[in-house]
Amino acid sequence: MRGGIAEIDTGLIDVTGRLADRLDIDVTDLAASIQRNGQRVPILVRPTEGDRYGLIYGRRRLEACRQLGLKVRAIVTELEDDQALKDQLLENQARCDLSFIERALVAQALLEGDHLPAGERTNKAVAEVLNLTEAGVSQMLSVVRIVGDELVRAIGAAPGIGRPRWEDLKRAISDGADPALLFGTAAVARSAEGPADTVSDKAFLDTLVAAQGADAPRAPAPASADGIAIPGVGTANVRSSGRGKRLKIQLQAQEKQFVSWLEGNAPALIKELHDRWKAAQD
Repeated sequence: MRGGIAEIDTGLIDVTGRLADRLDIDVTDLAASIQRNGQRVPILVRPTEGDRYGLIYGRRRLEACRQLGLKVRAIVTELEDDQALKDQLLENQARCDLSFIERALVAQALLEGDHLPAGERTNKAVAEVLNLTEAGVSQMLSVVRIVGDELVRAIGAAPGIGRPRWEDLKRAISDGADPALLFGTAAVARSAEGPADTVSDKAFLDTLVAAQGADAPRAPAPASADGIAIPGVGTANVRSSGRGKRLKIQLQAQEKQFVSWLEGNAPALIKELHDRWKAAQD
């Protein structure tokens, strides 16, 4: 550390090269507090070329001071790149528990950015940095890739929404729901008044309902027979492939709650049907 706390012009502090703030930053309340009481907690920066500084942490405090036209109080340190990255992550996780999609975006940034050496930009390395399993990182990256950055940004951090429901949205989009059209649903929900976290959660839920609902925008289904009508259930198309070892069932159910229940109980039901088949062979 260099001695003391410096007051630095915010225009001299760069955020390029650190983990990007992939979701919108709302500093309205923080800016009002700083305007009333001053900036009590300094940010942390490190010197770069040309008498400039790189931000290590304190992104919201920096943005608040920028909006107020104030110099920002900062501690200047000589941290190495890897330590700077760890401190960024630690500060974010200390400020609040990152939501599932925020952690997914951090994982994506680590893989696609230059925060890790080129040879270490792997799911395994990212899992070690974030204290996750490699499978967990793969799941996160799959959600971000299929849902897409634009729709994720439209929804926001959604702190009340965990992995299972993000997986539901990913699945609906994989089945044909159009992210470009769902963007409008999320944007309308995000325009509502209220606490940012609540509004973001509702934006996700409205988007999921639109993606899963009967009126959701979907890609045209491949041409097929009308299917088998199952009274009280819906319509099903059943096809086998893979030399008779693969069975595909497409069910258009009358009640989406049944689809959710069936999805959760499918392994047990398949096992029961297999046992009945085996018994019939004896």
